Amino acid sequence: MLVSAPFLAPEPSEPGGGVRTSIRRYDGRHLSHSHGFAQVMFALAGRMELEVGGRTMVADASSGVVVPAGLEHGYFANGETRMLVVDAPESAGLARVRRFAVTMECLRRVRADDAAAQLEAMLGAPDVLARRELDLARLEAAVDAALHESWPTARMAALFCLSVPRFHARLQELAGRAPQAWLRERRLELAARLLRRGLPLEAAAARTGYRSASALCFALRRDRQVGAKALRAG
Repeated sequence: MLVSAPFLAPEPSEPGGGVRTSIRRYDGRHLSHSHGFAQVMFALAGRMELEVGGRTMVADASSGVVVPAGLEHGYFANGETRMLVVDAPESAGLARVRRFAVTMECLRRVRADDAAAQLEAMLGAPDVLARRELDLARLEAAVDAALHESWPTARMAALFCLSVPRFHARLQELAGRAPQAWLRERRLELAARLLRRGLPLEAAAARTGYRSASALCFALRRDRQVGAKALRAG
């Protein structure tokens, strides 16, 4: 099990050089330091600003950081920040500073009591393609608040000042879907909930951005292999 506890600085790895994971709360600024093991981290809540080998970086819920063993680094985070941190011995995969995308596989591994599997998922995640952050929770909130409106990929990308290609690649990393496939899934998820609550098909279509009841029916059958009547009956 992962243990949550307050930490003001990293602890050394276990004797024998094993991999160890912990959830840590950081508060305030820690002066530059180094240690004889590598660290791989991302935020479960909040964000951390780091200076790693003279480079300024950010670790948050969408991007993590690899800090090689022996490299000077300092950080700043407020009291609300919780970080998943893996301490690991030196290896080829941990020899360079990098930012990686926090993928669905990384998040799934957080729940597993297996430090080596968590490290493997983070090291296998793609490099971050853009310095500007893509906050998935912020995107979900913006889209869900106006799901009845048109949401071309350019409109979503503009929320984060990203180009369409960079936004497309970043969302693919984070959510495992292209922007319009991700949007369609959110529309259908809400439509299914509304129909289960007894909302008329025409009203559910209007709430979720479909041009007509028939368009919503077609999308439900194509993507979810279910009809509106079955949803209302359930």
